[in-house]
Amino acid sequence: MDYYKLANEYQTPFYIYDFDKIKERFDKLKNAFKARKSQIFYAVKANSNLSVLKFLASLDSGFDCVSAGEIYRALKAGAKNYKIIFSGVGKSIEEIEFALNKNILYINIESEAEMFLIEQIASKMQRSARISIRVNPNVDAKTHPYISTGLHENKFGVDIESAKRMYIYAKKSSFLEPVGVHFHIGSQILDISSIQEASKIVSQLLRELIALNINLKFFDIGGGLGVCYKDEQEPNLYEYAQGILASLQGLDVCIGMEPGRFLVANAGEFVTKVLYEKCNGEKRFVIVDGAMNDLLRPSLYKAYHEIELLSDNIKGNLSLCDIVGGVCESGDFLAQNRKLAPTKTGDLIIVKGAGAYGFSMSSNYNTRNRVCELAKENDKIRIIRKRESYADQVALEVEYLKD
Repeated sequence: MDYYKLANEYQTPFYIYDFDKIKERFDKLKNAFKARKSQIFYAVKANSNLSVLKFLASLDSGFDCVSAGEIYRALKAGAKNYKIIFSGVGKSIEEIEFALNKNILYINIESEAEMFLIEQIASKMQRSARISIRVNPNVDAKTHPYISTGLHENKFGVDIESAKRMYIYAKKSSFLEPVGVHFHIGSQILDISSIQEASKIVSQLLRELIALNINLKFFDIGGGLGVCYKDEQEPNLYEYAQGILASLQGLDVCIGMEPGRFLVANAGEFVTKVLYEKCNGEKRFVIVDGAMNDLLRPSLYKAYHEIELLSDNIKGNLSLCDIVGGVCESGDFLAQNRKLAPTKTGDLIIVKGAGAYGFSMSSNYNTRNRVCELAKENDKIRIIRKRESYADQVALEVEYLKD
């Protein structure tokens, strides 16, 4: 791929996604569960570009949404309403009404209060709401604390006993239809034993519910499969699937899964241009035109992304540097303490593994325009989101200076 040609045509910084790699990952995950009924619900939050969603819909993907906006995006991209699920702790009345009006597959409930609210809304609308309850199995996902979701100290889901009580209530309700059970213990999980442990716990709950004539159709194992950013060992998909299947022996349910990062992270790159270098004492900085508002993960999690320098001097003497942007925050960096050859204005830096939680977490902080997004498919490049302009940024603001 000629990055300099792309930089000249589309300017920098930009994101580029390899759709062929996304398909490869999708097929691998789907095939791991081919022995049972299963449905992939792509986690829209990872990368919500409409072209990405449309491509995944063409692969028969469903969609896991955590806002009415994500449901809107999925439908706009051609998703079938019966392949959309709605998750998240803080669903508003308007969002619940929107989901019920769109007749999506089911809503993942996170609390008793939410269940009562959904019942009230469904009663008012005179329809039955299909629901699943998110169980918090109190299993440590062994990941970054900001993306751990399966412990009682986390805000997500309900404990086993509360879930039982809620299912019994929902079974008796005229306006709630329990169709699934759900758990999701965290993100960037590399040790699959934690997911398998959670599956055993929740599958036992499923058996108890079936004994109570609450016949659920979906066993949703969430997402969270980790990927290689540096030197991590990615989970073995066969072992992952076999562990889940073993816990469901004798049960006739469709396995739902919600991969996001696993499908798109390493299919995406962030391309930025070197502006200049500076040294503060012995500290070396490579200043680029991308910044934390474009790619937040390094600043937010101190996340590692592999860096590749494109320059005619890549064999120069390597020295440690921080790769930083122009945002007025000391936390504005894309990488710290990396060995890099001397750079010059116009060199390109490729940030690897940027397809997930890159553009979707970007912002206009410092009134910086959000970057453009490109897609690569069958060796052809096309633009799938235009670069913003300053006019785009202020278009919705209604307060104007008066003469």
